[in-house]
Amino acid sequence: MSKRAVAGTDGPFATDPLDRTAVAAVGLITLFVVALATAQVTAAKVIALPLPFGLPVVGPEITLPGAALAYALTFLASDCYAELYGRRATQVVVNVAFLANFLVLALVWSTLAAPGIDPEIAAAFDTALGPATNVVAGSLLAYLVSQNWDVFVFHAIRDRTGRNMLWLRNIASTATSQALDTAIFVGVAFFAAPTLLGVGDPLPPAVLLSLGLGQYLLKLAIAVLDTPIVYLVVGAARRE
Repeated sequence: MSKRAVAGTDGPFATDPLDRTAVAAVGLITLFVVALATAQVTAAKVIALPLPFGLPVVGPEITLPGAALAYALTFLASDCYAELYGRRATQVVVNVAFLANFLVLALVWSTLAAPGIDPEIAAAFDTALGPATNVVAGSLLAYLVSQNWDVFVFHAIRDRTGRNMLWLRNIASTATSQALDTAIFVGVAFFAAPTLLGVGDPLPPAVLLSLGLGQYLLKLAIAVLDTPIVYLVVGAARRE
């Protein structure tokens, strides 16, 4: 592509408005940002998913934040993006999106701070969207560490395998980064922040272990199940 085409008003679409690599880049970044913003505003709700049988430590149900599924989609998007556009481009997306977290929080907080006409609706918004300090601290730190680790592991494996074994780098990078994400989020949000900042009461170790392990098992299952989707997206975006 010529310098003139890149600098033109149509950017990467200057020569072909349906260029698959450009469309995929925009689509994957959009998916990443939308999923991340959704995770940020749904993290406060804790849900319980019943299991067909009880598991050791976890019990008969998995307890996890409502943001779990949305957040898992960010890893799918980043792995597809990493495979198609490389490590440096993916790190830019991950770290710019980290800064976008603060924009989401600022917009939510400004909306909550604005006076509402109906007090009942305003109170409902405060309850549903008012992020707790410990949850925000845990989610931001977990994101920063786990997403950058995901990109690092993905490309460390790709450097050794080339284009082969996409399934391995997808599962290995997501499995390890989700383990970091879960440990940091649960540890900070439900133990470190309550202990150090006095925000709520710290959970007992047994509850922390159950909460973290249950979340991780679900995230690991998603990492395995989304592998065919990664292959489909990467295959559709590549020219050959």
